[in-house]
Amino acid sequence: MFKNTVFKASVDTKQWFKAAGIRAVKTMAQVAGSMLVIGAFNETAWSIMLQTTLVAGLASVLTSIAGIPEVGEK
Repeated sequence: MFKNTVFKASVDTKQWFKAAGIRAVKTMAQVAGSMLVIGAFNETAWSIMLQTTLVAGLASVLTSIAGIPEVGEK
């Protein structure tokens, strides 16, 4: 269940944080882009878009705790 998790001693923590950060940024870009497209037909609520994007990034990092395939064990 928790394969390549940050809590395993055999996983490189620095590499894990880098991979989790890249995943979070990609997720945030996808959410912001989709909200901009939806908001193109109406007035975009910038504060809601920013809050939703940040929450999506946090959720991505928390999901990565279960494991990231890009990060192998030592």
